[in-house]
Order: sequence, then C-alpha cells, then structure tokens
Amino acid sequence: MAAVESFSAARLGDPEPGDLIEIFRPAYQHWALYLGDGYVINVTPVDEGPPATLASAKSVFSRKARVRMQLLKDVVGNDTYHINNKYDGTYAPLPVEEIIRRAEYLIDQEVSYDLLGNNCEHFVTLLRYGEAVSDQAKRAIGAIGLVTAAAGAFSLLGLLRSRSRERQY
Repeated sequence: MAAVESFSAARLGDPEPGDLIEIFRPAYQHWALYLGDGYVINVTPVDEGPPATLASAKSVFSRKARVRMQLLKDVVGNDTYHINNKYDGTYAPLPVEEIIRRAEYLIDQEVSYDLLGNNCEHFVTLLRYGEAVSDQAKRAIGAIGLVTAAAGAFSLLGLLRSRSRERQY
C-alpha cells in the first residue's frame, strides 16, 4: 500500500479500509478515514445538517462535532483528495479490523472538537494509530506563536520609540 496517492472526486481510486483520506478544501484540509465500499467516517459540526462538507465557518468555531459515516464522493464534493497515511513511518497502524471496529462504534456520536487540539485529523489518526496527531494543528499553533511574537516585537518597538521622543522634549 502506497503512503500517498492522488485522486480527484471524478476518479475515486482504490483506497483500502483504514486508509486516511486528506481532502483539499479551499483554505484547509479535511480528513476522513476510509471504511470500505465507498464509505468514510469523519467529523462534521453538530449544528450542520447531513451535507458532509466542512466548508462553512461553523467548523472553525464549533466546540462539538458529530461522527458521520458518509460516501467518500459526497464528502469530497467538488474538491480533490488523496490517500495519505503519512504517519505510517512514525506510528504503527492498528490492525484494520480494530480500526473499523473503533470507527463503527463512534458513528452518530457527538464528540468534542477543537481546531487546534482535537480536530478532524486528530480524530482519524487516533482511529488508525491509537495516537491523535495533526501536522495541520502544529503548523497553525506555530503560525499563531509567530504572529504573537511579531506583535510583541512591534509593540516593544513602538514603546521604545515613544519613550525616545519623550526624552527629546
């Protein structure tokens, strides 16, 4: 099984049960886990109806999500996706039967959701590896830290400039 294969919604390819599916939305990636027979499991905001896409801003601010089993083609919609088992080199995947059993147990349940600490990538990696990991969240946390540091530096520069002006008068 290859670690990364690219497909579009028009050509669904051959994911295997237990594979991680990375879906490329306009501003972010959504993650699902392939169950077999064209179905995936993924999380969607609780207040969002049956449509599978997380394209709405609600997903960013929602604190709860619903675990749904849906057709891969419906979840992907007009976007593209690829099979991305990128953590296989770091974490050993659980046996496929265990992954599917854990996934099926969660269908239709409400779970907590946090964009940075418990998002859709965390959800599917926990099912596949028994470890909740998300490079997407790590990058976002790093970017927030960088912006915070830059804002602090600009504030300090502004303070120093205003003090130097006060001394001139």
